[in-house]
Amino acid sequence: MVQWSFWLTMLLLPLLHGPLAAGEAPPDIRTVRVLDLETARRIAVARNPSLSAAADRVTQARERVFQARSAYWPRVDADLGASRVWRSDTALAALGNPEDPEDFFTAGIGAGWTLFDGFERKFRNLSARYGLEESREARRDARRLILSSVSLAYYNAQLQRANIAISAADETFNRRQVEIARARERVGTGALSDVLNFEIQANTARTSLILARRDYQAALYGLAALMGLPDAAFPPGTDLAELAAVSPDEMHPPDAEPLVVYALGHRPDVLQGEQAVKRAASGVGEARAGLYPDVDLGGFVDGERTGDMGFREEDFGGSLVMTFSFNLFEGGNTRARIREAEARRSEASHLLSNLQNDVAAEVRQAVEAVLLSQEQLVLQQANAELVQQNRDLVEKEYAAGQASLVRLNEAQRDFTQAQSRLALARVALRQSWQNLTAATGEILWDFGEDHPSASNGEDISGRPGASAGNN
Repeated sequence: MVQWSFWLTMLLLPLLHGPLAAGEAPPDIRTVRVLDLETARRIAVARNPSLSAAADRVTQARERVFQARSAYWPRVDADLGASRVWRSDTALAALGNPEDPEDFFTAGIGAGWTLFDGFERKFRNLSARYGLEESREARRDARRLILSSVSLAYYNAQLQRANIAISAADETFNRRQVEIARARERVGTGALSDVLNFEIQANTARTSLILARRDYQAALYGLAALMGLPDAAFPPGTDLAELAAVSPDEMHPPDAEPLVVYALGHRPDVLQGEQAVKRAASGVGEARAGLYPDVDLGGFVDGERTGDMGFREEDFGGSLVMTFSFNLFEGGNTRARIREAEARRSEASHLLSNLQNDVAAEVRQAVEAVLLSQEQLVLQQANAELVQQNRDLVEKEYAAGQASLVRLNEAQRDFTQAQSRLALARVALRQSWQNLTAATGEILWDFGEDHPSASNGEDISGRPGASAGNN
């Protein structure tokens, strides 16, 4: 039953928002008139500066892998030099009075290759590769957070848009009552106080409408900033989709246990922490390289000529050198580096354990928030129906002279508040679902993402001759 509930939840969560095509370019915001959540998130992923910075960090990490890999190859250097020497009279006499000043020219080429370095290159390559995976997971985690922030901001703006409609409806109701009260006053069946009362109520509703429009614009500015739009503003004429009714899928109760398991195995920041532990473990191996000897092979060809640069074969000589070096004592530096690396590995492991606990708690809290939001929505839907029924009855009773003006004011105020609470409950439910999908990492499903190690075609094995692709 648990497994069935888990996979049903997995299938239902993406239905709460449309699928996003990973490689599809986002639409031009200038052509969008009614902005839906899917489009907002696609634009945010493409334009948000923090995600672009995360992509730059991935590029830096990839280049560090290539730098570490270069240690497997020999190093070849060429040099060319020229000098003019003026000698003292004493030196000239000692040398048999050569030409003064005299020109000297040198040329050479040398190659050096490390044959063995105590596996330092191996572990440095591993560390760089794990660092690259860390950066990729960090980029995915930044995307997860941006998607979550955009979703929450979008629903908040939708709530403000719904408040505009509620306040406008409240004003319309009271304006209608003003006209009815004036008609009654003209025929002598109504009082001026009724007219003034409804005008006051209409003006109050108008004030709420103005404030709701201000809050809506403020929410749009925040959403535009998350989407990376220039000057944090939407083009004129852009509006959000209306707040839709809740679907049956959104009322499905999630199961915490399998969602926790999923989050611990798929959330990018957890995967990033696992890569950090591996990178720290590679640092231990790199530090231990100081306990082993170094073996290097070098070859050199150099020449020297006096007077001109017309080098000939007899001007050149060469050498081939193999060196074996082993440190006997350096004041305990290597041992200290090893202990430092082991402590860093232990730190990374403890940080990962703490993160896993935090993630599990976050998922459980998000599940409880969804369940609570579902209960609140059911209650607010039922209450809104009762309040509307009551308001309509009181309105009829007031029109028939059977209910007081105060009672009608209370009924209309209760109706407006019930509509606001219902809109808030709808938004709270959708935001709680978004928090849950962000807490588990499922929010990235919308982009068709697989784990980088499964989708990345780059070979970063660290061996000479290994091919490398670009993402």
